[in-house]
Amino acid sequence: MDPDRPSNAGNEGKGEVTIREVREDDLPILFEHQRDPEGSAMAAFTPRDRDAFMAHWEKILSDPACIARTVELDGAVAGNIGSFELEGRREVGYWIDRALWGRGVGTRALERFLREAETMRPLFAGVAPHNAGSMRVLEKCGFSRTGETSEDGHVIFRLA
Repeated sequence: MDPDRPSNAGNEGKGEVTIREVREDDLPILFEHQRDPEGSAMAAFTPRDRDAFMAHWEKILSDPACIARTVELDGAVAGNIGSFELEGRREVGYWIDRALWGRGVGTRALERFLREAETMRPLFAGVAPHNAGSMRVLEKCGFSRTGETSEDGHVIFRLA
């Protein structure tokens, strides 16, 4: 791991997971999360360079159809979660710092997001076919596989 990369690796145990509005000072941390090679491979995502990343987030934050939240663990930025329109469906997506994988942060963030921020149903999610961890998170939160795949090969999940 890059020693200059912001990390929450010192957070041990479960901790308190919260979500809040995205702030401008979150973006450099979120940028580093999406640059992580293992995280990008797991998500089947090509990281954006800084300018493209900032332009993407400017678009998200200015779009009233998008709901974007910062995920925090014990008050430190742990990732992001949001919902948006994609191919005529309402979708949810999230990205959790790899240093926090396996600690239940994604599951607790998604549970909170579904309660506090995104109540529209049905809600969908697309997951890279090799991302078993994300599939487990979705299933724990009530999503089920639809049997469909997206154009980019992602497995589609649905929450009724």
